[in-house]
Amino acid sequence: MQLAKYIDHTYLKADAKREDIEKLCQEAKEYGFKTVCINPCNITLAKELLKGSDVEVCTVIGFPLGQMTTDAKILEAKDAIAKGADEVDMVINIGKLKDKDLDYVTSEIKAIKEACGDHCLKVIIETCLLSDDEKRDACKCVVDGGADFVKTSTGFSTHGATFEDVALLKECVGDKAKVKAAGGVRTHADFLKMIELGADRIGTSSGVKLLQE
Repeated sequence: MQLAKYIDHTYLKADAKREDIEKLCQEAKEYGFKTVCINPCNITLAKELLKGSDVEVCTVIGFPLGQMTTDAKILEAKDAIAKGADEVDMVINIGKLKDKDLDYVTSEIKAIKEACGDHCLKVIIETCLLSDDEKRDACKCVVDGGADFVKTSTGFSTHGATFEDVALLKECVGDKAKVKAAGGVRTHADFLKMIELGADRIGTSSGVKLLQE
């Protein structure tokens, strides 16, 4: 098992400076992480810094609240792909999910997946704000919308991924989508447990520490 390839090495802080992105990309190359996960304004810089490596660029759209219009999210996705993003992590409209407007949530995911084309789309459902039934509804939307991953968290809400949520999401999507656990995975033991429970990708700012342990 090549543990480094489970990791999206993440830096999404509002005050991210050039030196932070340079450090992130250098670490990603050194340790062989799957991607760096960064805000869209840093895509071009990251692509340049990672040139010649097999580390890919992941970015976020509709982040972190998910309350933008669908048209705005589509524009973000197309712009991210045009600038070189390999993977896109979008935030659903959580309010629409809670209103049981599953058609809205599904159609938005479908539209953004269409905008991403062959590029990987991960859908952040912000599990900490949802009941278990709402998580199940969200997973159905992700699968029906044709996305590649369901992702637990932005890392900017009340808490990140839990073991229980990863197990539930995996149970819901089965082999129809993959699971990304994000936020709060900070020890090697937690990292391995998330994978054991069905996580195919881990979003973390602690990737170096996880591997060094």
